[in-house]
Amino acid sequence: MQSDVIIADYHNPQHQAIIGELMNHYASDPMGGGEPLPQAIIDQLGQKLAEVPNAFSVIAFHDNRAVGLINAMQGFSTFKCKPLINIHDVVVRSDVRSRGIGQQMMAKVEQVARERGCCKLTLEVLEGNTLAQASYRKSGFAGYELDPEMGNAMFWQKFLD
Repeated sequence: MQSDVIIADYHNPQHQAIIGELMNHYASDPMGGGEPLPQAIIDQLGQKLAEVPNAFSVIAFHDNRAVGLINAMQGFSTFKCKPLINIHDVVVRSDVRSRGIGQQMMAKVEQVARERGCCKLTLEVLEGNTLAQASYRKSGFAGYELDPEMGNAMFWQKFLD
């Protein structure tokens, strides 16, 4: 399935609405927590992302319908002394999964990362989300480790409010 993949314009009301709607689709999915987002977040997310320096979003369209979204944030690798891109959210509508849309969006993210002189792409994925893991492997991702004896890196969090 060939899709049109674009960089979202955070100041475009249509793109803002798509970002909120697709993030709500993801949040409502079991892999996104299974709970819809509050309407205020759906309504404000695109505008708030515009305030994040070096953030960007990729939207995939098929037959003029928004079917995929990646939200990405530029960070910095202290080990390489270069910027990196962290892929924060990957959304593909459930009715069009396994059709290559994720790989098409990942290719666009990689293009942006290369243009920005980044050294790597990072992302997180749930252990039970084998469909996403397979997609990420097709795009060249693998587990992260510095020393095989120490094992893979783990993603942890601490909520502040």
